[in-house]
Amino acid sequence: MEKIKIGDEVFIPFITEEKIQERVKELGQTLSQDYKGKVPVFIGILNGSFLFMSDLIKNFEGDCEIDFLKLSSYGDEKISSGRVKMLKELNCEVDGRDLIIVEDIVDSGLSIKFMEDLIAEHHPSSMKVISLLVKPNSLKYNVKIDYIGFDIPSKFVIGYGLDYAQKYRNLRSIYVLSEEK
Repeated sequence: MEKIKIGDEVFIPFITEEKIQERVKELGQTLSQDYKGKVPVFIGILNGSFLFMSDLIKNFEGDCEIDFLKLSSYGDEKISSGRVKMLKELNCEVDGRDLIIVEDIVDSGLSIKFMEDLIAEHHPSSMKVISLLVKPNSLKYNVKIDYIGFDIPSKFVIGYGLDYAQKYRNLRSIYVLSEEK
């Protein structure tokens, strides 16, 4: 894995494709056990979670359904605006269902808080959150992330679904913004 230069910024390798796939497989096996005999609805938060969710459900053994919400709190910036906009609503029925919210990254926790409030109105049987990445030192809201791929420092990352101005989602590994220029 090589450095990636974007303008004046340098991104360096952080989490390899192999480590990601190994962890996603473990998470899929855990969810398979936890939801044995149930038919959960995996709800991916677009756009960032699509690669993670795709690999996650490939490793889920059992019946499941999928749906997507599209939220935005970043725009093209590297830090959250502090406001969440819903750009796509759910199409599935959630009343009485077991929901698994799939996030690419939890930074402040604002999007999770927004979803908890939104979905709770519809009375799901259960709602759990899984996130590939969590920045514990950046959390500003008291939210529970039930399944965590990796805890990471409060740095900007790209790759494996995570973008910078809608680009670099297709990188197979995750890269972190370096201090070097």
